Amino acid sequence: MAKKPKLTQRQKRQVATNRSKRLQEKHANSSSSTPDESALLSGTVVGRFGKHADVEDTSGTISRCHIRRTVESVVCGDKVFFSKGDTTDTGVNGVIEIVKDRHSVLTRPDFYDGVKPIAANIDRIIVVSAILPSLSTNIIDRYLVACEDIGITPLIVINKVELLSDEERTVVANQLTTYEKLGYEVLYTSCATGEGIEALNDYLNNSISVFVGQSGVGKSSLINQVLPDADELTGEISNNSGLGQHTTTTAKLLHLPAGGDLIDSPGVREFGLWHIPSERITWGFIEFRDYLGGCKFRDCKHLNDPGCLIRQAVEENEISTERFESYHRILVSMEENRPSHSQPPGA
Repeated sequence: MAKKPKLTQRQKRQVATNRSKRLQEKHANSSSSTPDESALLSGTVVGRFGKHADVEDTSGTISRCHIRRTVESVVCGDKVFFSKGDTTDTGVNGVIEIVKDRHSVLTRPDFYDGVKPIAANIDRIIVVSAILPSLSTNIIDRYLVACEDIGITPLIVINKVELLSDEERTVVANQLTTYEKLGYEVLYTSCATGEGIEALNDYLNNSISVFVGQSGVGKSSLINQVLPDADELTGEISNNSGLGQHTTTTAKLLHLPAGGDLIDSPGVREFGLWHIPSERITWGFIEFRDYLGGCKFRDCKHLNDPGCLIRQAVEENEISTERFESYHRILVSMEENRPSHSQPPGA
């Protein structure tokens, strides 16, 4: 099915002007001197379902709302102004009129929609990985770059550790030592044994957090542990492909008993970064920062260029070889996966 064409900037301005005129006429007829926004309710988006969104007002009442075409995007965590009306046959009884300014937003690129927001106004990002389907440090690196790009320090959670033998766990721990040396916190969890669940609860309290990670790593199962009443769906790893099945199909914001909120986002099998300039990708590898600007050539690609300080640091074991190789795999995949209709950032 063809996607509905988006409004042009001119059309958006015309719609906004027409709405403003209607609101002015409405208030003039009612002899009201109250500003327009006073007639709207303030709320937080707690669910996103296709063309609709669930908004929770300050009293805790949830309304399913249409979204004005002039509103460019709405995601879980957004603070909004909305109006309420009579409930329709479809259960919709409100309209989101305005999205307030976001203090942070996690985004990922989409082939059709360009840059697509995942969650807004978040304080913490929990990067969930697992030893099944496989432990991929490159996927972890992609999420870390996205976190560094918006200035939020993540927590790396390795789930399903009960499936590891002692020897296998030692191997995984050695893989993750690199991240701990860089200052990233790593937490091992198991929904089967309860390992790490209490520490995860403590980390989530009094903040707005988002779980991100591939499908099948157990994000929903972890949420069931920290929020038993969340009634999240869980699924088995596909026996045919070895890839995770999507059990979370819509993003949801859940309230934690001790305070704070948790956003569960749909899993993604590969987190693309082609919407981020390559310079920001480099900046996202925090161990590179001490060497940036010191290479012999300003356009150094940090590969085989003469006088490259980052390459020299790798050879001197100051920078992990695995992370260095992961960095270049990310750059290569950015070019390979970028749609032909999309230009590199800054081009």
